[in-house]
Amino acid sequence: MAEATNFYEANSLLFGKERLEVADLELMYRLEMTGEEFYYRLADRVGNPEAADLLRRNGVEERAHARRLAKALSIKLGREWQPTAEQAELMEIPLPDQVDAKMFLGIVKGELGGDAGYQRWADAEPDEEVQKLLRLNGREETIHAGRAQQVHEILSR
Repeated sequence: MAEATNFYEANSLLFGKERLEVADLELMYRLEMTGEEFYYRLADRVGNPEAADLLRRNGVEERAHARRLAKALSIKLGREWQPTAEQAELMEIPLPDQVDAKMFLGIVKGELGGDAGYQRWADAEPDEEVQKLLRLNGREETIHAGRAQQVHEILSR
């Protein structure tokens, strides 16, 4: 698999995958861990407490997605999986200093695409427990899209 140098490239690498292999799940783990920081940084930049709260809630759930992926990796490997130092390192997240309402329309689209990806990967996964973990992450991506839409609306007032 090609190397991702930042958060956006990792998303792009995984987007077209029909199924997730162990290396893909490890990249996905790192991506979800970075997703927490992505949302926290956005929250720090929006300049609106209500919008920031919604974004921080998404961030907390991104870390939960990573924990589920660690559990999925443990199931697939037949032993407890722990990230290496490199796998635990957050990816670069290029963000502008100021964010505007329009940016959140792209995030809505990305989160909905994330749900579709998780559902596709679950469909291709032979292990039922891993399927459940992937589907749960996907459903929460749609919740994140809803919050990002709310942020767009708040910032558009």
